Amino acid sequence: MHELTPVLSTVTASFLASFVEVVEAFTIVLAVGVTRSWRPALTGAALALALLAALVLAFGPLLALIPITVLQFVVGVLLILFGMRWLRKAILRSAGVLALRDEDKAFSRETAALQRQAGEGRADYLAGVTSFKAVLLEGVEVVFIVIAVGAAHGQTLYASLGALAAFVLVTLIGLAVHRPLARVPENALKFVVGLMLTSFGIFWTGEGLGAGWPGEDLALLGIFAIIAAASFVIVRWLRSAYAAPAEGVAR
Repeated sequence: MHELTPVLSTVTASFLASFVEVVEAFTIVLAVGVTRSWRPALTGAALALALLAALVLAFGPLLALIPITVLQFVVGVLLILFGMRWLRKAILRSAGVLALRDEDKAFSRETAALQRQAGEGRADYLAGVTSFKAVLLEGVEVVFIVIAVGAAHGQTLYASLGALAAFVLVTLIGLAVHRPLARVPENALKFVVGLMLTSFGIFWTGEGLGAGWPGEDLALLGIFAIIAAASFVIVRWLRSAYAAPAEGVAR
């Protein structure tokens, strides 16, 4: 069971993070396909996926040349920065400071933009570029997550399987319902992913610096619990802080 803990945490973190990114990319590709045509939508998406695969094949083997402690430290710091970015937005959205992301609104926004371009002679080209950019930008984040989560402990294969499972699941659900995945609790997923990536980052930064964690890999659970507790305290504090001025104005 102890040996399965890092594998399960790697797969879970990769799956959840990739799921969020794939949902966002799928929304734009769907808007392109429905508004213009599926040919530029799928062509742009396929070209982006091919480019991402080439980047992984080109740079993935280079990671083996980096000493493991250096890799753990660098990846750990990057994961902290990456995870805290997600966590910050999730906290602000949970507290009501930022508006929640709405995939239906994102779909409508992309559809409106594509309809404005419909009369242009290069409308198919612009539609394909829109699909390409969406898949490439979200895909780069997925690739980074897979490499960062998997590389530090030699579990890139498991991280890749988690990302692949997310891609397949979102694609199947999207094709079945043929609409934006608006019911996906995206902010809750980003909250969990932010907690997990930050926890991984702290853990691996410590390992890179030579720290001995109590319980070894099980220390991840303790780090996650501490960050989660602190985050929920911040959410409650922000809610009360932003509610107080509103109550003062109402009076």
